[in-house]
Amino acid sequence: MDAIIQTEKLSHIYSTGTPFEHAALVDVDFTAYRGEYLGIIGRTGSGKSTLIQHLNGLLKPTSGRVLFAGQDIWGSKERTRQTRFQVGLVFQYPEYQLFEETVYKDIAFGPGNMGLDQGEIDRRVRDAAAFVGLPDSVLEQSPFELSGGQKRRVAIAGVIAMEPAVLVLDEPTAGLDPVGVESILRNIHDYHTAKNATIILVSHSMEEVARSVDRLVVVSGGRLPFSGTPREVFAHGDELEALGLGVPQVTRVFHRLRAMGVDIDPSVYTIPQAREAVRDFLRRKGAV
Repeated sequence: MDAIIQTEKLSHIYSTGTPFEHAALVDVDFTAYRGEYLGIIGRTGSGKSTLIQHLNGLLKPTSGRVLFAGQDIWGSKERTRQTRFQVGLVFQYPEYQLFEETVYKDIAFGPGNMGLDQGEIDRRVRDAAAFVGLPDSVLEQSPFELSGGQKRRVAIAGVIAMEPAVLVLDEPTAGLDPVGVESILRNIHDYHTAKNATIILVSHSMEEVARSVDRLVVVSGGRLPFSGTPREVFAHGDELEALGLGVPQVTRVFHRLRAMGVDIDPSVYTIPQAREAVRDFLRRKGAV
């Protein structure tokens, strides 16, 4: 696969030269590939939010480089500006950043800054609204009249409307009920499929990333100790626990069964995989 965004020996130090100096990232080599669905996990304070803020130039490295499509995003002011359109970042609780009079104007703000004509802006607004499940009937309403879940959708649509090649989402389901969580994750999946965009999902929920992503990157202490497919990463259950993380509950159950001597595959991480593993176990035992 082709790399679309990379960091090379990326380090970031906050409050340099003061008693509060803190190295949030240390020599981080990170790669996201074109069209992949990537998850980033790490406990609070691990450096994951600092990492993603470098990907579209919100933070500048203390040392090292950030590359988009092979070019240093800080190579020129114009390159930095264009990267911010190509790498869309949705912050945690993005609904608190809404500010326009109508939903339409809020979604149109990003495309408007790109210098697009009104016809193209209108297409993007309506396409983005459709991706996140917002009907045309709400476009002329004030975003502040909407429910919390709808406000979240408006904020995400505002980033999607720029049609970024890379969409970075920091805890996009935080604070939502289970129905809202499923709906937002489905919207993100639909955008990924329709646009072949690279999705980078930051989450504390092992269950969310387990069933959503192709690959996982673990962040701890400003470094990336390991990465791989969800199956490969969740096989490091003890190490994840030591880092203050964990594994999906279903994985924990199957590891426990294995430790008790049950001859069953412990590497499952989703409910469908668990169901198939149990069926395989029962078939081998002649129970089905």
